[in-house]
Amino acid sequence: MVNSHHYDNIRHSVGAVCFGLPKQWKRLRFTNNSTELKHRVAFAPTKTMPIKIETPASSDNSPQMSDAPLATLYGMCIGDALAMPVHWYYNRNSMRADYGWVNDYMAPRNPHPDSILWRSRYRAPNPRGEILHDQARFWGRRGIHYHQFLKAGENTLNVKITGLLMDSLIHHKRYEPEDFLQRYIEFMTTPGRHSDTYVEECHRHFFANYARGLPPAKCGAPEKHIGGLVGIIPLIVFYARQPARAREAALAHLELTHPGPKMSQAGALLIHLLLETIQGRLLADVIRDAIAGQQSPLLGHPFTKWLDLPDDAVIGRHLSPACYVEDAVPAVVYLALKYHDDAENALIANTNLGGDNAARGAVLGALLGAANGMAGFPKRWVDGLTDPPPQF
Repeated sequence: MVNSHHYDNIRHSVGAVCFGLPKQWKRLRFTNNSTELKHRVAFAPTKTMPIKIETPASSDNSPQMSDAPLATLYGMCIGDALAMPVHWYYNRNSMRADYGWVNDYMAPRNPHPDSILWRSRYRAPNPRGEILHDQARFWGRRGIHYHQFLKAGENTLNVKITGLLMDSLIHHKRYEPEDFLQRYIEFMTTPGRHSDTYVEECHRHFFANYARGLPPAKCGAPEKHIGGLVGIIPLIVFYARQPARAREAALAHLELTHPGPKMSQAGALLIHLLLETIQGRLLADVIRDAIAGQQSPLLGHPFTKWLDLPDDAVIGRHLSPACYVEDAVPAVVYLALKYHDDAENALIANTNLGGDNAARGAVLGALLGAANGMAGFPKRWVDGLTDPPPQF
């Protein structure tokens, strides 16, 4: 459960999209720090406003499944918060120099040597589309950390926006897209509602279109970034006992900010993996069956052959650590299969791989929470979240 202070915070507090690698990183060969690599380890809560949602019955081989829905939401928050200070580091040597080996929540700090915020742009067509507010002065400057004002254990804008969706689900006891959009627009256009410096491209496209007068439901622009998958996790949890409704609502929600075939394909895969796991199947079995059944083109990789490789030989050489779903989703699948019963080391590995580790971490954390329950996460991570999720 979540205390009322934390619940109020998450109510007043995310979507997603990222950007490509800087040109200099496209030529970067990621080093294999073999002295840090292990076979398994990659380099080295109180009152809320609950609503009654049926949860899956525990299976014989998964006694923790009764808390799988809550653990899915916690995993989403934990994976994002753990990676937040080293988000979008592509030079792992720089990451080590600045933060060491990250296995706990840390606060971000400037400068961020891999930041390309200096070349990111957003100019609202009119006041209706203003979303940067007092953070605008940091755009166009070198070395600025994307999340410079967040605290240790705090979530990025992506996950904070899922709090708006969870509030809406709790209030209406069902998915109401118009209500979510109203909350989203108010949240993003009101100064002081969050302290994250970076506002991802999907939000900029949405509010540029909104400022031009498009209906909110038609403001999304075609997308291809894993961050968009974070936004559908609460809906999968909410409707976990109604799989058809879960798929319908989650894909419709994804379409609001991340439309397009690449995202719907990636969303359909995540929905399948999460629903099956929340309902009590072993995550490794779900993934292996999906691969064998060619559940998605995103699964067309030799995942089982990669399991004996160091993680940075897979994510960095075979798969890009960047945010595009064609690489980022397979990276999540690889880590989820390799560490299916070891949530702690999985999220540490993901964090220290760099790139878009925050969005990858949120999706990976959700899968591992569904698979292992709350017992799979260290108490320090559960207690250290600044804004833990409400319990449905």
